[in-house]
Amino acid sequence: MAEFAYNNKVQTSTKVSLFKANNGQNPCMQFEMRKKRKFKRVEEFAKRIKEVHKEAEVVLRKSQEEMRKYANRKKSKPEEYRVGDWVLLSTKDLKFQMKRRCLEKLIERFVDSYKVKRIILTNTIELELPSTIKIHPVVSISRVCMYKDQVEDQKKEWPLPVIVKGEEEYEVEKILNKRKFRGKDRYLV
Repeated sequence: MAEFAYNNKVQTSTKVSLFKANNGQNPCMQFEMRKKRKFKRVEEFAKRIKEVHKEAEVVLRKSQEEMRKYANRKKSKPEEYRVGDWVLLSTKDLKFQMKRRCLEKLIERFVDSYKVKRIILTNTIELELPSTIKIHPVVSISRVCMYKDQVEDQKKEWPLPVIVKGEEEYEVEKILNKRKFRGKDRYLV
């Protein structure tokens, strides 16, 4: 019953029902005897079906153009990568490898810069990854962004850690602020 109702409904894309598109007429839904009538010739029927199909095709093309227009409205041209470019890798696929980090919201969005080994398609590239990263080297361009060098004056050089009793420690120049968070002291240095 549901299939009959669906096939009898006028479709928004073709502006005709599926019965009419396939058979040239909507089904008779009355429970009365059919009247005797002359049968139409096959050529007329085929001609009418072709007209219905042409109309449906025109309407479908129009709806495809509208869908394409609205779908491509906010699309931007993808960034083009070349072999040898340096890119930053997204951490979306690396979260299982970053379990030692305490909060997911504090994990960097992109990590390290890796070299593009080869371009497979316009939307997939192969990276030269170290053996410590356990993912497939072929990634989508949605998972990388172009690496941009910092300006010379903006480079941040982190101090080297001091090793005391086998543990890394850093020298603090000045404590700028202190607050309690979940019962523990936190310092801004």
